[in-house]
Amino acid sequence: MRRRRARKTRLALAALAASIATATAAALVLLGVPSASAATLFGDDFEDGNSTGWSRSGGSWSVVTDGSLTYRQSGTSADARAVAGAGWADQAVQARVKPIAFNGSGRHVAVLARAQSTSSYYFLGLSNAGSVILGKRTGGAPATIATAAATVTPGTWYTLRLEAFGSTLRGFVNHVQVVSATDATFGSGRTGLAGYYASASFDDVLVSDIGGPTDPPTTPTLPPGGSCSSSGTPTGFASVNAWGQNGTTGGAGGPTVEVDTAAELISAIGQSGPLNICVRGMITVPAGMHNVTSDKTIVGVGASSGITGGGFNIGLPPDDAITSPPANAVHNIIIRNLVFRGATDDSINVQMFSHHIWIDHNDLADGYDGLVDIKRGSSYVTVSWNHVHDHTKTMLLGHDDDNDAQDVGRLKVTYHHNWFDRTPQRNPRVRFGEPVHVFNNYYVYNTDVGVACQANAGCLVEGNYFERVEEPVSNSYAGPGGRCVARNNVFVDESGAPDCSGSVQEPSSYYSYTLDDPNGVKAAVTAGAGVGKI
Repeated sequence: MRRRRARKTRLALAALAASIATATAAALVLLGVPSASAATLFGDDFEDGNSTGWSRSGGSWSVVTDGSLTYRQSGTSADARAVAGAGWADQAVQARVKPIAFNGSGRHVAVLARAQSTSSYYFLGLSNAGSVILGKRTGGAPATIATAAATVTPGTWYTLRLEAFGSTLRGFVNHVQVVSATDATFGSGRTGLAGYYASASFDDVLVSDIGGPTDPPTTPTLPPGGSCSSSGTPTGFASVNAWGQNGTTGGAGGPTVEVDTAAELISAIGQSGPLNICVRGMITVPAGMHNVTSDKTIVGVGASSGITGGGFNIGLPPDDAITSPPANAVHNIIIRNLVFRGATDDSINVQMFSHHIWIDHNDLADGYDGLVDIKRGSSYVTVSWNHVHDHTKTMLLGHDDDNDAQDVGRLKVTYHHNWFDRTPQRNPRVRFGEPVHVFNNYYVYNTDVGVACQANAGCLVEGNYFERVEEPVSNSYAGPGGRCVARNNVFVDESGAPDCSGSVQEPSSYYSYTLDDPNGVKAAVTAGAGVGKI
């Protein structure tokens, strides 16, 4: 069986290299550029049971079974490296890498390119600091050239690819580019693997002389079985021209990738630049919050795609000293048609002046803390057509009564056509934001409170349908009072009356909108909210 797998792997690699070479040559001909034949320079899948040809320095290296035969570096107390090959100038080094254990902080497992020796080379590493590192060694300790945030989980396989063409270096994780840099220290060298005080398994090492992923491309044609639409534009604050961003376009203009594993998803949402991410199936992600970078559209395929076990974080780390929008605030993100279940913290968290966020047509339930929390000065957000259920602390806008320095004059959010389905409280609970526009939503059996407006927030609540909601709107729910205006709402089946006072800035001074007849809101929202509806 192993011989068959090795032969199959070699044939596949050869066929793949040939097809890429043909495509590359054709492109060069069209451009009128002479072409040389692309080639697979080196390959080792270790199915022959040995590591002949590899030179080692430090660590404990052996060929072991880890699903298939792999090259294992099992020690964690040494700076371990292994190099192979004849040495080449332009090269793309790819391998499957599974980190096992790290000894200390700032440790990594890596693939190497242009290795002059076991102490001089470029590397692309997975670090236990929660990052991907593009770096080099020139005889001393590893030096970082570029880095990107990433969730690195021991026991998980990742595909790493390090390209060195001329002075351009590019690093890919799971076929998605995450880092790049320019450096001319090394012009040629061998390939290699490394465990910097870390153990790991390595497999399917491949070196070629052509750029671009050699496995599934980063812009695949979506296969049958569901759509991944990112068309449409938001209504409300996400459509406003403000803070240097005109509306919310997400990954428009960038490539499209499809992901169906946690590693692929986390890598895609964390890379720089515009990207459209199609999520296929329910993906179990590691516990905690996973960072989404600017200019991303994340859309589920069909009606049963999403994440469980963790949540999305949109925003820089909390910092009380920052009291105005920083230039590097996370922005321009669309999250649509996803199922969220079993988050260990928030399902979606928006913080630290993040802006132009559109959260639309999702199904959120069974989390730990908030389903959609927006805080710390974040603004120009639209939350629309979501179905929230089987959860208590639904949506928070503003996290603390004492956070006025960041929140006053911000937290401008529109909530429309959402189905607040038997969610007791925070539908939403608002502090400081103004105007907060809550319109054409369907509320049913919210046993604590519907909209709670406090800490001098200004909420306009209009055109909603409240069914069996004893306290539908209040500006005296808890803590310091806020201001609210409730108009043109429907209250049925023992729903109470609004508890509102004060005046509120009109959202129409920011954007135009059409208010639906509130009598038809229940039917429209139950038919149109949630997943599988876009």
